[in-house]
Amino acid sequence: MVFSVVVKFIHPAAASLVVTAISGISFLSMSNAGYMEIKGKHIKYSKMWSQADEEQSKIPSKRGMFIAYTPAFLAGFASLFLLRHGDFRFTLLRFCVATHFFKRLLEVVFIHKYSGWMDTQAAITISLSYCLSAATLIYAQYLTLGLPEPEFDLKYVGVLLFLVGICGNFYHHYLLSKLRSEGEKQYKIPRGGLFNKVICPHYLFEIVGFLGISCISQTLYSYSLASGTSFYLVGRSYATRKWYESKFHEDFPKDVKALVPYIF
Repeated sequence: MVFSVVVKFIHPAAASLVVTAISGISFLSMSNAGYMEIKGKHIKYSKMWSQADEEQSKIPSKRGMFIAYTPAFLAGFASLFLLRHGDFRFTLLRFCVATHFFKRLLEVVFIHKYSGWMDTQAAITISLSYCLSAATLIYAQYLTLGLPEPEFDLKYVGVLLFLVGICGNFYHHYLLSKLRSEGEKQYKIPRGGLFNKVICPHYLFEIVGFLGISCISQTLYSYSLASGTSFYLVGRSYATRKWYESKFHEDFPKDVKALVPYIF
């Protein structure tokens, strides 16, 4: 019964063992990464990563994040010109993939303020992961061309969710960038927007954006990527709130949740 309902929302794509395998691996790896965040094992690029005892090769965080996002953007951007044929859904997906990573690059260059370092291996690993995700999203959609559409068409709902997600994410990244003036390195408790309700509203809107992409695509891979990303950001937001509590103690407002206002 449940399966018969679920298939109404999924594109009946051509069989591909590669895409199916990547879908499962993506979901499991992202979910595990979220669990590791909760356990205190953080990816080596954030404020929660203790860099004092690390001997690995490190690069400035700004350069590391630029490396992380560039290949995925190029994959999405190139697909708009190299894969000219296709339906409206295929065009929408490629445009959203390219836009998502272009926005991230713009934020790296013009919005975010970086004060730390990033493990070089982590930068390369993240870069390969993002690039594989972008390419697989596009390839999985390519396999649907010429096949029947899903019984329930969610692409316009997806466009709305994507726009809400990318705008909300950008706005809260902008608020974060204004916390510290030029030259300041100390961390502060974020204020304004949904920061008054949750410590990671930028993660909440990123989840909304990925849900939008999955609704535009409606492939097994897009759903698995959105689900895995959501699980990871749930763990990440939990760890972030815990970090702020430990750093600011009594000054951290207890009614501010991790990700979802009033709930979590």
